[in-house]
Amino acid sequence: MSSPVDQLAILWYPPAYDIRVEKVAFPRIEHPDDAIVKVKLAGLCGSDLHIYRGTAGLTESCVCGHEFVGEVIELGSSFHPASRDRPSLYSTLKVGDKVISPFTVSCGECHFCRLGFTCRCAECCLFGTPSTPGGQAQYVRVPKAGGTLYRLGEVVVAYAGQELEMRRSIPKLADSSLLMLCDILPTGVFAAFQALNHPKSLPMTTSHPYPHSSTIVTLKGAQAPSGLRQHDTVLLIAVIGLGPVGMCACIAALDTFYTKGLDFKLVAIDLNEARRSKLARIYSKISQEQERGYLQVASIEDSRNIVSEWSNGVGCSVVLEAVGNNSALSLAYELVRPFGCITSVGVHSNSTVPFTGQELYDKNVSLDFGRCPVRAMFPMALDLLVRRQDIFGEIGGEVSLVDKVVGFSEAGRMYEEFDKGKCGKVLFDPWK
Repeated sequence: MSSPVDQLAILWYPPAYDIRVEKVAFPRIEHPDDAIVKVKLAGLCGSDLHIYRGTAGLTESCVCGHEFVGEVIELGSSFHPASRDRPSLYSTLKVGDKVISPFTVSCGECHFCRLGFTCRCAECCLFGTPSTPGGQAQYVRVPKAGGTLYRLGEVVVAYAGQELEMRRSIPKLADSSLLMLCDILPTGVFAAFQALNHPKSLPMTTSHPYPHSSTIVTLKGAQAPSGLRQHDTVLLIAVIGLGPVGMCACIAALDTFYTKGLDFKLVAIDLNEARRSKLARIYSKISQEQERGYLQVASIEDSRNIVSEWSNGVGCSVVLEAVGNNSALSLAYELVRPFGCITSVGVHSNSTVPFTGQELYDKNVSLDFGRCPVRAMFPMALDLLVRRQDIFGEIGGEVSLVDKVVGFSEAGRMYEEFDKGKCGKVLFDPWK
């Protein structure tokens, strides 16, 4: 059966706010490591808005989108059962396999990939850019597919040691749920993981003062000073931005708090009342029968008073920034305490950060920036996805992250509504 000549795709045109649905060329194998994927669902992500608004620095049109799940329809010559000393998918991936794609390409073979820093792979490129057409299309070419893609069958095998019920549930996950694994859920898990494992958070999570809270440094003959009080070890955390990534960060943090039995206070901040209300409903569901901790949603104005009251004016131990602009960073610096940490997973433009080195130094603030290594975080995100299907498994529900699934014909309107905060997570069905 011959491949089509062209396909439908959602394209962005410069300078800004110009979304069109057009016919483009059908993707072809360009390198032996390529795969062609028939897209079943594609996501509209907050990061797409940077391109949409014209703040990403792009000057030529491109096929949008970096979140997609689908089915392999063609493979390059590198894929064969005899493949050796390469990522396992080069020997096991077959036409017809169901796959999930992270939002960046990763080879799985370079120094960075071996360490788990897959988002900084030597071959890294971002889907949804002029150089790497995105997944808001009927078909997409995946470079370095053996190191990039996740095959659903591979996921089930990885869970061989898990409870039978969990293993059985993975193949039953809806495409709309699996799509959360392309970006937003791993990024939320990454943000929480980075924040809660930072050396400046460890005194609260281990109940040992710094530096005795570290497992790396062994101080022979030295005993940790006593005198920590109960309120000293309460982890006070702020999450700025309650788009899909910010909500996932809150869910991941709450899951960790409850699993580890940690005391916490979390203030979740957003301008949008609908987002705040949704997270409050999610918290009500997650916190049932939990005795520890407290989450409060807040506007920007109220967040300052809440943090001041909770901490007696000291500030937050950790601030997670999931917006990607200087207003959010300024608020993060304002809320963080001395010797605190700011973890930013928002996509920022080329403007300078809104504080100086001296300001960071004088407050002993650690600043942690950057893109999520989705390929490395995938197992942790999948575990949370499976266990919290009450949140990640529905569409359009009171607590579901996905608001709706629409066809390409509604792309322009969906971009506009998402940009204005009038809807939550939107998925595109290329065949609807």
